Amino acid sequence: MLQPTIGLIGLGAMGAGIATTLRRQGHELRVCDAQPGRAQDFAAEGGLACATPAETAAGCDVLVSVVVNAEQTEAVLFGKHGAAAAMSPGSVFVMCSTVDPSWSTALEARLAEHGILYLDAPISGGAARAASGQMTMMTAGAPAAYEKAGGVLDAMAAKVYRLGDRAGAGSKVKIINQLLAGVHIAAAAEAMALGLREGVDAAALYEVITHSAGNSWMFENRMAHVLAGDYTPLSAVDIFVKDLGLVLDMARASKFPLPLSSTAHQMFMQASSAGFAREDDSAVIKIFPGIDLPAARPTLTDASS
Repeated sequence: MLQPTIGLIGLGAMGAGIATTLRRQGHELRVCDAQPGRAQDFAAEGGLACATPAETAAGCDVLVSVVVNAEQTEAVLFGKHGAAAAMSPGSVFVMCSTVDPSWSTALEARLAEHGILYLDAPISGGAARAASGQMTMMTAGAPAAYEKAGGVLDAMAAKVYRLGDRAGAGSKVKIINQLLAGVHIAAAAEAMALGLREGVDAAALYEVITHSAGNSWMFENRMAHVLAGDYTPLSAVDIFVKDLGLVLDMARASKFPLPLSSTAHQMFMQASSAGFAREDDSAVIKIFPGIDLPAARPTLTDASS
């Protein structure tokens, strides 16, 4: 069988990794990004850079969207030069953002009016796993959508969970994952902040915790950023303002209490309002008073200057 024609919109940290994985496996890609130059830089090593979502979607069997939120997805599909009008009936739109599940359910119906199949397919694992093809996808959609795009999903990720035959289930599972991720980052920051306040050597604390029962993937990953004094955003503070907000919105609809999520959300809100919105989400540690955070490690250029 001929390989499907794939378009990918959104070449941020995760999208660029996914695109690289697909290209490495021999797929020809049409790519687009709102930031000037990103698509051209990618296409310099293979692929076709497109100027708009509509141009990207034209002639594609599968269009993958890796943008930040529902608002950006709306723009990709239905904004000026939007992809929906250019997609062929029977093609598949794969939505990889973290969004309100009810919005995702409604999007499936809207796309069906255009004859477009839809997969609710949020992703997890970070930029490095996206680039190595080792990320996780939490997907839901009609069997016909899987029949056409299932091979593309398997090429993108090591784990592709099929959670239902209608949109919404993938987004619900992703939101629950984000509940844990956000709470774990907040708890990791709190633990490291307490250690610093009590005069414990930060590197020693990190070494002990990462080899003890209190460890979590988020402690091990994010507190390494704190030790390095490097808050370059791989996932920004404001991502968890958004994602934990979605967690609370989903629970509020069924009047379900989430005390830990509420506290973590307030911590990220505090960090955002204090000026750390676009820093790495580990910068939530900066809300704690009376601690001296590790300084940024000098680069080779800094050391030699």
